[in-house]
Amino acid sequence: MATNPTPFPSRPYPSTRAPQPWPSTTPFAQPPTSNPQPPKTAQQHEAARLEAARQETAERARREAASAQALEALSEEQREEINEAFSLFDLDKDGRVDYHELKVALKALGFDLAKSEVLAMLQAHGTPASGRGERGGQGGGVSFLGPDRLLLPHGAFVNLAAGMIAARDPRDEILRAFDLFDAGGNGMIRLEDLRRVAKELGEGLSDEELQAMIEEFDVRGEGGIDRDAFLGICLGT
Repeated sequence: MATNPTPFPSRPYPSTRAPQPWPSTTPFAQPPTSNPQPPKTAQQHEAARLEAARQETAERARREAASAQALEALSEEQREEINEAFSLFDLDKDGRVDYHELKVALKALGFDLAKSEVLAMLQAHGTPASGRGERGGQGGGVSFLGPDRLLLPHGAFVNLAAGMIAARDPRDEILRAFDLFDAGGNGMIRLEDLRRVAKELGEGLSDEELQAMIEEFDVRGEGGIDRDAFLGICLGT
């Protein structure tokens, strides 16, 4: 016997599922973005350029003042050493040194700098090699095609070297002097080393006098003066 179908009862409680939004009709919709910044005007670019130039000028003035102060603190002997290094390696005697001349001149003063450091000096303090013969580039124009196209004037070299010497640890200067005595790199100053240096300096000291100098400071009885003892002598410790 056929019966009437009973309708499916409705839920006695409301659905907790939130309605889903209809998907966008745009297949590659982009998320909303913030408003882009308007491009800088020519006036703003010029103001930024002037501010950067002002800061660079102020920094250069600060460095030059510090170098001049360091130069005043040097002894006359140290100043002569700087000038001699410049004159020795200014091969064409034009009062300026290129990259290669600058590197070896600083090395003669005890500063073996990396290529990047020497180039940074030239970029900060060098002048274009214009109107100076073969260094000036094609047709005497300014050229920056190679590291030797920027030249460092004598005054800038003196100030830079003075600043580097003033900032150097006194121990480094003393050990550099030790290496001048210890030409063989034995780590010890012996009688023959003192004899050679005394002859180079024109000092008429006898072997007995030189040996007495060694014995006075050779507290370990090693027949010479090592680096630590030499440091103690020079530093008075």
